[in-house]
Amino acid sequence: MSTAVLDRPVDQSETEQLVRRLAARRRRRALLVVAALVVALLAAMAVRVLLGRYTVTIPDFVAILRGATIPGATFVVMEDKLPRAVLGALAGLAFGASGALFRRVLGNPLASPDILGISHGASAGAVAGMAIWGLRGVAIIPAALLGSAVALAIVLIASAGRHTGIVGQRFLLGGVAVAALGAAVVTQLIARLPLAGAQEAAVWTVGSLSGASVQRIGWLAVALVLLLPLGIWLHEALRPAELGPELAVGLGSRPVPTRAAALGVGTILAASATAVAGPLAFVALLATPIATALGRGRPHIVAAALTGSVMVVVADIVASEALNTVDLPTGVVTGALGAPAMLWILLRSRKVA
Repeated sequence: MSTAVLDRPVDQSETEQLVRRLAARRRRRALLVVAALVVALLAAMAVRVLLGRYTVTIPDFVAILRGATIPGATFVVMEDKLPRAVLGALAGLAFGASGALFRRVLGNPLASPDILGISHGASAGAVAGMAIWGLRGVAIIPAALLGSAVALAIVLIASAGRHTGIVGQRFLLGGVAVAALGAAVVTQLIARLPLAGAQEAAVWTVGSLSGASVQRIGWLAVALVLLLPLGIWLHEALRPAELGPELAVGLGSRPVPTRAAALGVGTILAASATAVAGPLAFVALLATPIATALGRGRPHIVAAALTGSVMVVVADIVASEALNTVDLPTGVVTGALGAPAMLWILLRSRKVA
């Protein structure tokens, strides 16, 4: 490069145009990723509903949706395949969005509701509802929300500093301790249940979509309609906090209450999904890094939510079709596939560091 070019004074308008072009390119890439994930989700749901051990043709599926009764096919589609696909998609959205909020607040790759004890608290509350009050179906949702709220309260009390607000390192350690406590409570409560109830609770605590119903889908859909837009807004509002607390306050941001609100919304999203589908392992933890890799940039909560949705639907396909005659709980597949994926991400981050 010639010295004449280096010595040329920087034109402010050229710099602004360059920044605008880079921002526009980043927005286009984010939109492409979101569009690709929507297509992938619809394709996965179509495979889940139409293919497998019992196949359904597209004309029959359309006729069933219009109210036609086809012996065998109507029952399989309306009572099993379609509810599971829809519930899996909604649960994945909630887990993915929750993981993105936790990661943005705490700035740690391990920050997710299943690592920080929120999902374990919801599980403990739900199993307590089964064992102590005999709750079943959607009736266990309030108990799961209460359990997750108690878990978050314990972690916040143990980790919040007097002047610094939420401290990431202490929050992570407190969450790990609460997760262990929640697992111990679940084990003890399952031991008190009769054999049939213990089997039901054990399957639910692994994470399963076998109990998909209109009531569960409706409840989770309402929760997402109310909380997902708020979560998207909080996720964007936390962007100045990445520059440091002093600079964020100088820019007019209020990082401490915004972070607390984001944790609250993320907790309710994770608890809502856990209440209807159980704690599907690694979905919240892996959705954000996968979405970040797809977008090759900063993670966006919408992309993370859609990634979680695709993960759950694909895992449910594997769970229901991997063995010819036996359906595995969906959480078994997310755990089996998520563990090596998490190790691969850790090894890759070590190489980058």
